[in-house]
Amino acid sequence: MEKAEKREFVAWLNGVFKDSGSVVVAHYTGLTVAQLSDLRSKMRDAGGTVKVAKNRLAKIALQGTDSEGIADLFTGQTLVAYSNDPITAPKIAIEFAKGNEKLVILGGSMGATTLDPEGVKALAALPSLDELRAKLVGMIQTPATRIAQIVNAPAGQLARVFGAYARKDEAA
Repeated sequence: MEKAEKREFVAWLNGVFKDSGSVVVAHYTGLTVAQLSDLRSKMRDAGGTVKVAKNRLAKIALQGTDSEGIADLFTGQTLVAYSNDPITAPKIAIEFAKGNEKLVILGGSMGATTLDPEGVKALAALPSLDELRAKLVGMIQTPATRIAQIVNAPAGQLARVFGAYARKDEAA
């Protein structure tokens, strides 16, 4: 890389560290190109991105961001997985690491919070933003359905009572 390319990359990576909901740092030593491509495609499908970064440039890009505390994680062959949704990158990275022991999660960050590997696992265990929205909509709709049932119930009961009286009068 030339100096200009390095400056562009550092500026771009700095923006990633500032704007991402979460960042996961992992070692990828021993992963084949096909496995790394598979990880990238899974992450892309979920709304995240995986990028291999030079450690020195990543440490420079971290300066002045909330994620500055993860600079120590950049040793050896590291990759960065990030997403706007705080749950997506950790979830996909952890799922991929379960099936492939060569991807070793080192830690990450969520805003100013520095995460160790257990913190990344805990974050991955949370439901995604879309799942939370679906649950919230379900919770909002349930009371409305119950209210409609309760409001309709007295009218139904009245109709049954009137019907019973009508049948009784016809029989008499």
